[in-house]
Amino acid sequence: MSRALMLGALALTAAFSLAACDGLKGPGDNAGAPSADAAGGPPPLPPYQMRAQIDETNRLKPSSDGEALFSNHCGACHLAGGMGTNLITGQQVAAGQSPDKGLLANRDDLTADYVKAVVRSGKGAMPRQTRVDITDAELDKVAAWLGKGQ
Repeated sequence: MSRALMLGALALTAAFSLAACDGLKGPGDNAGAPSADAAGGPPPLPPYQMRAQIDETNRLKPSSDGEALFSNHCGACHLAGGMGTNLITGQQVAAGQSPDKGLLANRDDLTADYVKAVVRSGKGAMPRQTRVDITDAELDKVAAWLGKGQ
């Protein structure tokens, strides 16, 4: 079979295959996406994917509070359902603490200096966070908020 004939046959086969699938949605049509809720919108995001809005006009002098900065910079791992929360919950339970101490926001034994050291150096599965990831000014606010028990 000549190359042109094989390419033609392949194109014809592809066309028939696509015609048989005319009821399927294309790649830009949310194919395989979860169904919308009764109001017609998408389902709500899980808590660990929700972030507080922060003003990023000048990250060296953040206008957001520590809680919002924590949610935005640390929330992917350290809000409910995040990997960091799950790992810390296991550690806290093994140490005889209640499972709610897995959420950093519920801890009362953290100091601001400890938070800064862990963020900049990393610990366990947590990679170190550079000054590009979170500036010193933002980290100061987050550490002060998490170290609220001290």
